[in-house]
Amino acid sequence: MSIELLCRKIGMTRIFDEKGEAVTVTVLTAGPNYVVQKKTEDTDGYVALQLGFGEKRRKVTTRPQLGHFDKAKVAPQRHLHESRVSAEDAAKYEVGQELRADVFTAGQTVDVIGTSKGRGTAGVVKRHHFSMQKWTHGTHEGFRSPGSIGPGTWPAHVIKGLRMAGRMGNEQVTVRNLVIARIDLDANRILIRGAVPGANDGLVRVRAAIAPR
Repeated sequence: MSIELLCRKIGMTRIFDEKGEAVTVTVLTAGPNYVVQKKTEDTDGYVALQLGFGEKRRKVTTRPQLGHFDKAKVAPQRHLHESRVSAEDAAKYEVGQELRADVFTAGQTVDVIGTSKGRGTAGVVKRHHFSMQKWTHGTHEGFRSPGSIGPGTWPAHVIKGLRMAGRMGNEQVTVRNLVIARIDLDANRILIRGAVPGANDGLVRVRAAIAPR
């Protein structure tokens, strides 16, 4: 259990490491995040930190939410998310405290959670990487069709769980064991090796890897 820092995906670029080799990285803006609420075993039955990200105007915030943020003495936040942590880790933070990119360190292994790009309704070739049918021997109008969907069944029926056409993307994706290439404390940015899920300007969560290799 560790803090899941809310970040904004900026985009991808490349940097050069100490050996002079080019490294492809994804740039994330790490907040700042604010501790809006602390939950404990006595009051809530579990231990967690509620983090807020992305300041928004008071006039577009409901009164109950304003009371929640005013109690924590932080500006209204656009996004809220709970991070399950241990009681020892929760004791290190106070309500209203600001969290920045220095929660992590360069070289640390992390997991990144985001929402993948939505591709709409897709066929089996694009969605499940099926092979296309032959363009010869009488095949026509069915080059990208899935083929038989219930072979050898009696009575005839569609096999449960069969991969078929449907909505593709726009779902939560967790990419595990990515390495932080660099931390830019001045700009409050995290540079992670490789790609992370989601489109540019999308919201992602970064946590310490739960099963590092």
